[in-house]
Order: sequence, then structure tokens, then C-alpha cells
Amino acid sequence: MVLTPFFIVMLLITFVLVWLFVRTIDERKWLNILVSVVLTPVVYFYIFYPLLNVFSTFHHEKHFDAVAWKTKPALRYEMSTEIVNNDLFKGKTKSEVKELLGTSEWYGWDDRIKANSPDKWNYNLGFKPGALNTQQECLELIFENDVVVKSWQYQMDKSKY
Repeated sequence: MVLTPFFIVMLLITFVLVWLFVRTIDERKWLNILVSVVLTPVVYFYIFYPLLNVFSTFHHEKHFDAVAWKTKPALRYEMSTEIVNNDLFKGKTKSEVKELLGTSEWYGWDDRIKANSPDKWNYNLGFKPGALNTQQECLELIFENDVVVKSWQYQMDKSKY
């Protein structure tokens, strides 16, 4: 177990909440502290931590790996931050992108031509982790003269498809 500042603060908050609850049951301080010390890890790991994981949008991030991108689509979302923030594909040709990411799953809409453009490649990233998330994440690569000039991530509401 890694003792991070966040973990310690959350454990202390849990301890205070348990102690305040136990204090309403009995007035003896030594008993309150003893019961609170014993119950704090139980409350934290079986109540607080699972709820935190369900309602937070935290997810692990992975470095981009072309093989994992193609064989494990569930990991795509974890690689997307590096792709967008580091402009991994900027300057790459369509054939290079196709080799790394595979064929585009769909073309994006271009208002200039009022149609789906073969210069806007989109890839499905899946859903962001979290219990209340209804947004599907997508990655779009925009080409000019068959070279990537921009990559960005956007959300698509799952009720619309």
C-alpha cells in the first residue's frame, strides 16, 4: 500500500466521521477512540473507497502502443491523453496512421463540403470510466494534404446513436 497525501487525508476524514458517529453512541472517550481506530479501515475500504471509485472519473493512463490499440480496444481511452497532448500523429501521413491505428472507423462531418470528409478520421475510444457517464469518447484526426495537422478528443452522447 502506497501512503500518498490523498490517501492519508481521506483516511483522516474517514476517521473523524467514524469518531463523530461512535461518539453519539457512547460518552467514554477511550472506547470511542478504540472503536473508531478499529472501524476506520473497515469503513474506508468497504464503504468510502468503493463509492469513490464508482463516482469518480479517474482512469489509468497508458503510453501509446499500436498493437494494444488494435487488439484491445478497451485500452484506447487510456492511451488517448498521450496521443492528443503530445501530438503523436502530427505530421504523419495517412498510410502511417493507418499502419499504427488501423482503418478509420468513420469519417467526420465537414461543413465546407456538407458531407463526411475522408480527411477527418474518427476512432471510438469507448466510455470514460465512472458510474454516471453517458458520454462516448472519440478521437478525431484531421488531415490536410494527406498529413495529420490536428488531433482532438470529443464526447458523443450515447442517447443520440
